[in-house]
Amino acid sequence: MTSNDSGDPRSIAVDQLEAFGLSTYAARTFVALTGLGEGTAKDVSALAEVPRTRVYDAAAELREHGLVDVQQSTPKRFTAVSAETTGRRFRREYTRRADALTAALDEIEPVTPNAEQRGVWTVTGREMVSDRVVEFVEGASEEVVLVTLDVLLTDAVVDALRSAADRGVAVRVSGMDFSAADEDGDRLPEGCGFESPRAWTGVPAGRLLMVDRRRTLASVLVDGTGEHPSSARDETAIWGAGETNSLVVVLKAMFAWLNGE
Repeated sequence: MTSNDSGDPRSIAVDQLEAFGLSTYAARTFVALTGLGEGTAKDVSALAEVPRTRVYDAAAELREHGLVDVQQSTPKRFTAVSAETTGRRFRREYTRRADALTAALDEIEPVTPNAEQRGVWTVTGREMVSDRVVEFVEGASEEVVLVTLDVLLTDAVVDALRSAADRGVAVRVSGMDFSAADEDGDRLPEGCGFESPRAWTGVPAGRLLMVDRRRTLASVLVDGTGEHPSSARDETAIWGAGETNSLVVVLKAMFAWLNGE
């Protein structure tokens, strides 16, 4: 069994287990046992391309993660936990690690970050841009204005907008390819939709964001080179913060024009 065929579920499972920190032999052993139900080192070795003597080491590694049970027979037999249990254990472990990382970084970062950041910064990749949008919206205290394509209005972004509205932030959203003021914007906080006078057809823009008139982000759609194929388009964005930041000044004027101010 190899992990070269990206369309093969066994290969995908091995790749993901390795990404979670398992050794190659442990990942192959676990996937083999999942297919076998239970088996000996000889059974695993024949299916998983793991030397028989290394199966025992791999099984010991898997036991440390709570992924394999051992029957003390002669020869020893091994069985893997269910897919649901595996997913739950890795989610729990990585949630714990992510929480520990966040807590440690919070202690390193200044309590009140400097909002006046010089220059314009670039972020590439649709998920990474969405993360920035969510981060900026979560930090809003007064106003959020967002002009966006519907495909980029992810659940995480919508949840951040709703949370902002719930804490009293003025949230305004306009769609580039949908109406945020009627039923097309029914996922959004009530009454936040407005119609932009700008015709966006044929424009590669992805989203424009302004938060508290001090932080802005603008993105465009580009040919996908990573997680998104070119037909679905990928995204790249620039952002800036601070009242005198060049991007903030430009987009503040643009939003004033969009709003007819």
